[in-house]
Amino acid sequence: MPTYTDITYHIVFGTKNREPVLAKARRDDLFRFVWGLLQRRDCHLYRIGGVEDHIHLLTSLHPAVALADLVKDIKITSSAWIKGERIFPHFSAWQEGYGAFTVAAEARPALIEYIKGQEEHHAHAPGAEDFVAELRRLVEAAQLEWKPQYLP
Repeated sequence: MPTYTDITYHIVFGTKNREPVLAKARRDDLFRFVWGLLQRRDCHLYRIGGVEDHIHLLTSLHPAVALADLVKDIKITSSAWIKGERIFPHFSAWQEGYGAFTVAAEARPALIEYIKGQEEHHAHAPGAEDFVAELRRLVEAAQLEWKPQYLP
């Protein structure tokens, strides 16, 4: 019998100290790089997006891939690539933690649109949501305990 899985995560993580270093001009290069990493791990990327200080991924995981290992691989490999290629000259590192939230199949289309609209969502306009507020909202929507002491 074949194995059937639907293990989809909305993964969010930021730059160290939320430094606004992911310049728009090269962000698509980063997104393509991460997409390649996911493909090599047999994961399906539904959408990737982000702004100067954080990124969002909506991806399914191959059943043999552990979430923590995948995120660690993305962060370590992309960090080395960013620094080696000088993609974002002021990038120092990714933040230590991450958010990962399971996603039901029927919620994917709306989340894809949400990730596509990250620039508009975080536009520097009155009432715009910053990364910390967004992450807190995602954590609380998942009914998890918000722990602000881990965000310097």
